[in-house]
Amino acid sequence: MPKSRGQPPKAKRPASKASQGAKPTAQGRDKPQGGPGLPRESLKAKKARAARVLAVMEALYPQAATELEHRNPFELLIATVLSAQATDASVNRATPALFARYPDALALAQASPEEVEPYIKTIGLYRSKAKNIVLLARRLVEQHGGQVPLDKASLRELPGVGWKTATVVLGAAFGVPGIAVDTHLTRLAGRLGFSQQKNPEKIGADLERLFPKEKWVFVHHALILFGRYRCTARNPRCQDCPLYSDCLSKGAW
Repeated sequence: MPKSRGQPPKAKRPASKASQGAKPTAQGRDKPQGGPGLPRESLKAKKARAARVLAVMEALYPQAATELEHRNPFELLIATVLSAQATDASVNRATPALFARYPDALALAQASPEEVEPYIKTIGLYRSKAKNIVLLARRLVEQHGGQVPLDKASLRELPGVGWKTATVVLGAAFGVPGIAVDTHLTRLAGRLGFSQQKNPEKIGADLERLFPKEKWVFVHHALILFGRYRCTARNPRCQDCPLYSDCLSKGAW
């Protein structure tokens, strides 16, 4: 028979002695971690940096809190729903008249979305948000006696309420520990090398591993303020940044 014209298969290289004796790396707590373009770093070292970041935040923003204006958990819940894809400032301009007309869940539950729309029309996506907050108020009245529930699962069942909103409300209104993640925290977590995740819940979990539980709510508010006014998306103030020595992105701007 004629011989095949195809190339003979290449012989496999024998495994090196080092690889033959290598053992799988355990998922230990101090396994070096890193991300694209970031140095590898143990969890212990990352926690040490996080502690220094926390100390700076406590010095800069000792009274860090949400900038959404509210007087009670109901108003905070509504304001947080309205703040999705909108600025806190735009929400704060609209909510005084909204809450004057609909001061509690019972009052808002009796309204129609069309009646609510004029009060929030300056906020992005106002039509869908009007529908959501009316349905939310009705659910509060029907299932929770008009009160904001204290558990995340019940909150997330409300119209317009997701993981971030539930975490924000529980932390700011009731002191329940949690680090909610918005665009500012996503940006800072990446720049500081604290998380390379894209999903907010996963970023929140990464941050919660680094900071003391009793500081989670504070960390959420303080990092938002830092991201909003100093470490901005386009022109971060790196030249006078108090976190410069602990920022893995320093020199990139």
